[in-house]
Amino acid sequence: MIRNYFKIAWRNLTRNKAFSAINITGLALGLSCSMLIFLWVNDEKSIDNFHENGRKLFQVYERNFYDGKVDAGYSTQGLLADELKRNIPEIQYTSGFEYVVAPGTLSTAEANGKIIKMLGFFADADFFNMFSFPLLRGKAQASLQSPDKIAISRKMAEQFFGSADNAISKTVLIDIKAEYTVAAVFENLPANSSFQFDFLLPWQVFVKQNKWINNWGNTSPATYVQLKEGAAVNKVEAKIKDFIYNYTEKNKSFYTQLALQPFNQKYLYSNFKNGYIDGGRIEYVRLFTIIAIFILIIACINFMNLATARSGKRAKEIGLRKVIGAMRWSLIWQFLGEALLITFFSITAAFLIVVLMLPLFNSLTGKQLTLPIEDPVFWLSLLGLLAGTGLIAGSYPALFLSSLNPLKVLKGKLKFGWAPVFFRQGLVVFQFSLSILLIVGMIVIYRQMDYIQSKNLGYDRENLIYIPIEGSLADRYSSFKEQVQQLPGVMGISKMRNSPTVIEHHNNSIGWPGKAPDLTVSFADGVVGYDFIKTMKLSLKEGRDFSKEFGLDSANFILNETAVKKMGFENPVGQTVTWGNHPGKIIGVLKDFHFNSMHQAIEPLILRVDEDWSWGTILVRTKPRETKEAIAGLEKLCKTINPKFPFTYQFSDLEFEKLYRSEQVVSKLSNIFAFLAIFISCLGLFGLAAFTAEQRTKEIGVRKVLGASVSNILTLLVSNFLKPVGIALIIAFPLAWYIMHKWLMDFQYKINMGVDIFLLAGILTFLIAIFTVAFQSIKSALANPVKNLRVE
Repeated sequence: MIRNYFKIAWRNLTRNKAFSAINITGLALGLSCSMLIFLWVNDEKSIDNFHENGRKLFQVYERNFYDGKVDAGYSTQGLLADELKRNIPEIQYTSGFEYVVAPGTLSTAEANGKIIKMLGFFADADFFNMFSFPLLRGKAQASLQSPDKIAISRKMAEQFFGSADNAISKTVLIDIKAEYTVAAVFENLPANSSFQFDFLLPWQVFVKQNKWINNWGNTSPATYVQLKEGAAVNKVEAKIKDFIYNYTEKNKSFYTQLALQPFNQKYLYSNFKNGYIDGGRIEYVRLFTIIAIFILIIACINFMNLATARSGKRAKEIGLRKVIGAMRWSLIWQFLGEALLITFFSITAAFLIVVLMLPLFNSLTGKQLTLPIEDPVFWLSLLGLLAGTGLIAGSYPALFLSSLNPLKVLKGKLKFGWAPVFFRQGLVVFQFSLSILLIVGMIVIYRQMDYIQSKNLGYDRENLIYIPIEGSLADRYSSFKEQVQQLPGVMGISKMRNSPTVIEHHNNSIGWPGKAPDLTVSFADGVVGYDFIKTMKLSLKEGRDFSKEFGLDSANFILNETAVKKMGFENPVGQTVTWGNHPGKIIGVLKDFHFNSMHQAIEPLILRVDEDWSWGTILVRTKPRETKEAIAGLEKLCKTINPKFPFTYQFSDLEFEKLYRSEQVVSKLSNIFAFLAIFISCLGLFGLAAFTAEQRTKEIGVRKVLGASVSNILTLLVSNFLKPVGIALIIAFPLAWYIMHKWLMDFQYKINMGVDIFLLAGILTFLIAIFTVAFQSIKSALANPVKNLRVE
């Protein structure tokens, strides 16, 4: 019997090639999109979920109460990890974690006559006991126990020494400061780890190099803890809540609490709101999961619509089957079998599409996704997708067609009531509502990304180059600056402790006349070189830049407008401000500029000048269209002054774009999926238009004989399909506004969602719908009515 079902299903497929092609194409596109999205979603959810101790691993974060608000972050005290392990019995292991050099900057590693840029971190001796990074050589506890040891990756070992075996006990020179002996070689980190590094140095080295960590008011490193088996997280959190006040006095105006976040949740939940964890990348995971479901539903609706619309064609077949004894359940299984057969062909085509498109999808998302064809769960999921899609797509047509009355069918008195027509129209409305949601989302995301890219940041990010300060550049900066100024294509040069794209360092010890004793304000602070304002092309609202002509400028400060407003100064220039224990005069006020992501409001900023700072970033401004020539000169000069370090640089505009990498990926994917959703919807609309034109052949012939013009016929046919599209617009627009308004709320600086966005989405939808049904409508309107009536 089952064989007979599939034989009939195959005959129906081959007999109605056009409708079969539309169904298979729509389902294949919907399934391939859904498969790609679910691969991405599963990869996102797999990040940091492979650690054996995962349920016991936590990251410490700080909740800060000050200036009438609460914020939170992952920066903690440098001595916190050791003290937590020593004093909290429920904690088994701890580790601090911090960059060897500035965040995102590679270290220069030298060994065996080779110099290679590598990314390194400081970590505690417990690190490899906590996290599941297999050691190929060496012991976990001993690898970071001694200050002269280093743990390196397999990749680093092979690049320097040929193999992991050869690396043990060899020495590596890091940043031409100190030599370390290789005590362990760990396996290359997997792609689904949020940690990515080439080597680890002992935490003792970090403690020795940074005296500031002895002040418990200073924060920077991350702190990770592993709880003992059976330890209650809430009890541990209660114990560590006020832990830092065992080492420093409480400040009424600035109060800090410690809290714990499961380590395997940090990647997806890294945003804070009012001091508490509030979403993050999980929002995009949810968004694309919904999009995948939407696209699959749209494809299934095509099948339902076309199958029920064509019910009249199969009415006699159903009537005959019922008369000769076919039970309704057998008919249901027959039509479900047809749906499953179409789904099988569709999912086969979708699998091939995914194989072909996966490299492009990886380049768009920055992932390394592969089809897990060796995993039985993957094939079970695919089988579940086949069954689920087939049953969803085929359920209504099977129930509807099997319910037809055989007597009415065979007597030729079968007439469909308003319910089936209304249902089909409802499906079209639902289908286009989902498509319009995606179109509006696509337009809003594109405009927000364009707004960010084109917004005036307060400085010119074009033709601005960042060069990391390393090696001899730290000691010979003055000489380097003089020579750079003589290079062709160079307009200006300065330096900064941070990168101007993101100023992370903050200070709570800024004082000024009239400041309330119980007020604590967090200031972003920057240490810059001379000519900083000129090189960055910043605008001074009043006052002047730092200058060597004024000998006392090393003790003076420049503030931004937000800082001046916070201090309440009407005439700020000349006012005395205290940075910690160092008083100085305000010599200038900068117009506000963005030095963080536009997710954040511009903060108060204070700058001081110091060119003796031994690390950070050199800023070089090049002349327009002469950047290539300037870079060539800089590379040659760096090789002369700093021969041990490979010349590296970044462009300011590209560093700025990295702040919005997630949003850019979302923008590109939303464009693609919105297009595919509307395309799949239009496939269904095209099929319905073709079938409707076929069903109304006699009516159109009669109308033309009675004098109806081609335009009258076109209006009649097209208007029937535009009505549900218009209803879909009315339903989708409020939902789209709500969803996108909520998304835009994550940005402090954003576009206004005006009427023009919805007008554009509406016009696009109507035009696409009109063009979709126009071909069949024009074909029917131009047909010879005499031939149509003769055939009938």
